[in-house]
Amino acid sequence: MGILRRSNGYSKVDKEDPEELIHRRAQFLIYKVMEQADCRRKPSFIRIRLCRLKVKIGGKLKKLRKSAVVSISAERIGVYKQLMNQLKTWRRLFKRATHHGTIATLPRPFFT
Repeated sequence: MGILRRSNGYSKVDKEDPEELIHRRAQFLIYKVMEQADCRRKPSFIRIRLCRLKVKIGGKLKKLRKSAVVSISAERIGVYKQLMNQLKTWRRLFKRATHHGTIATLPRPFFT
């Protein structure tokens, strides 16, 4: 019977002030954010150069595409003009042939 048991081995800690708790949490979150910011890799010189090169290539491709579209449409217009000129010359030739009566003066077939 010589053993004494304590019901409360540890003394109770006073309740913490709610404002102090909020302040401590905010400090912890700030610390975490700062830690993450330090861990992020800073862009290297090569990455910056690659990014600039991509932008430059993209601009040149866009310019090339536009010039190709313009040249193709110019080709179409050229082909259309040539076709119309050819049709005009054919019309003139056929009109001359019918006006001069060359078709009417063809000899008649023998067996009719």
